[in-house]
Amino acid sequence: MEQRGWRAGLPGVVRILSLLLVSLLLGPARGLHNVSQKTFTIDYNRNCFLKDGQPFRYVSGSIHYFRVPRFYWKDRLLKMKMAGLNAIQILPCSCGQVVGSHPAQDEASPLSEWRADYNSAGANITDAFLIQRKYEPKGPLINSEFYTGWLDHWGQPHSTVKTEAVVFSLQDILARGANVNLYMFIGGTNFAYWNGANMPYQAQPTSYDYDAPLSEAGDLTEKYFAVRDVIRKFEKVPEGPIPPSTPKFAYGKVALKKLKTVEESLNILCPKGPIKSLYPLTFIQVKQYFGFVLYRTTLPEDCSSPTPLSSPFGGVHDRAYVSVDGVPQGVLDRSSVITLNITGKAGATLDLLVENMGRVNYGHFINDYKGLISNLTLNSNVLTDWMMFPLDTENAVCHLGGWHGNDGSCPGKACAPSSSNYTVPAFYVGNFSIPSGIPDLPQDTFIQFPGWTKGQVWINGFNLGRYWPARGPQMTLFVPQHILVASAPNTIVVLELERAPCRDSPPEPCTVEFVDKPVISAAATYSPLFQDLPDPDS
Repeated sequence: MEQRGWRAGLPGVVRILSLLLVSLLLGPARGLHNVSQKTFTIDYNRNCFLKDGQPFRYVSGSIHYFRVPRFYWKDRLLKMKMAGLNAIQILPCSCGQVVGSHPAQDEASPLSEWRADYNSAGANITDAFLIQRKYEPKGPLINSEFYTGWLDHWGQPHSTVKTEAVVFSLQDILARGANVNLYMFIGGTNFAYWNGANMPYQAQPTSYDYDAPLSEAGDLTEKYFAVRDVIRKFEKVPEGPIPPSTPKFAYGKVALKKLKTVEESLNILCPKGPIKSLYPLTFIQVKQYFGFVLYRTTLPEDCSSPTPLSSPFGGVHDRAYVSVDGVPQGVLDRSSVITLNITGKAGATLDLLVENMGRVNYGHFINDYKGLISNLTLNSNVLTDWMMFPLDTENAVCHLGGWHGNDGSCPGKACAPSSSNYTVPAFYVGNFSIPSGIPDLPQDTFIQFPGWTKGQVWINGFNLGRYWPARGPQMTLFVPQHILVASAPNTIVVLELERAPCRDSPPEPCTVEFVDKPVISAAATYSPLFQDLPDPDS
């Protein structure tokens, strides 16, 4: 399940990838000429596909090209070909969408109920194909999404499917002469803001590793070779060397200093200024389709004692970082925390930095509006007179030279004392250089965030995605080599949303660390009862 923000550039990308796929399937000797004369049909008498008039059974694998850097498309496709695949499946439409009239959708519903068992490793293959035959008596047997693993959610264990279960079911499917698509053969990465979510609302992390035969970083796994061994029992597997896993390099620790808070950066993040409304507007209404919007109003009454700020209809989509006059108050969360006690004087500035954590993009909940989608109340009174600042983080991060960050001192109310476990959302910046004298650098790496809580990270202006080590299971983010440079220092920008591991006074640096091994399967580190408190061992 994933977002579709890449659709705008879809036609050109699909054409490019289609050429790669044709080359993959036809082979270099046959080239691309005569493609228009080729045919692909269904023979209902022999229950098979016909490719160029000959019986054909596809053994396919899924790759989401938007989750793999273009730099690595050739590497990943060649590895898939060398595993014995003779077709590739890409995904230019919504997951699980049934297209057609209501009767058509109703007719498809029994198939949908059967789909989970049908597609899972270890399922009863005989029963699955009998159900297919009930609805489609003739034609080739097909499993178009045979799951090699599964996706993850923040705060839950990393999903895995045993290699033995995948191999057993795959062999059963192929032994019946059925067509199969392995979903996923490589999962890849939800770079930037393009992860999705499931219902009840659970956002997916940056990694889309999927426990697939090729890892998130394109590495060969035990599952890859086991799947290849099964395929070669039924289909011809190409001879020759398999491209190796790419080398990884641990560049070590990098110190970051605080640049500016989000509040201090509004003139850079939102140069056109705020949008004003009596009541809060959604992200779509202010033409902000991902990332963050800062919502601002003033306290209409004195809140010298803790006063409940509430979203009575669960209207915070998806997570709001709350501060009063620059003092952090806590977090409102779509799934669980709809009331937060705050303090402040009448007339004080109330800020809610609202994060779009990822859209639900299938089923009945596909209209997943973001932002403050209903009114907030303070002490049961509706808050009005809002200003909304849509934040252009991508453009701002690319123009750091104009930020003129502070020298580490406390600029006014940004460092106001607080007993809260939170710090106000702020940007941190640091640089590192690729070591000289070592051949073949830069190489792929992974970045981890010791002591950090939750946020977003950019390297050289490339938005790697979200980190949330306080929640897990993903602790490192994949850094592909093509975004790194050896000729100049590499710039890291971190937007920490909840609590940074370093203090403002006296100023001290925070660190991130580049390592050569991923950690995407750490145990969940929070309890739903204490989900907004930092982990004491972090």
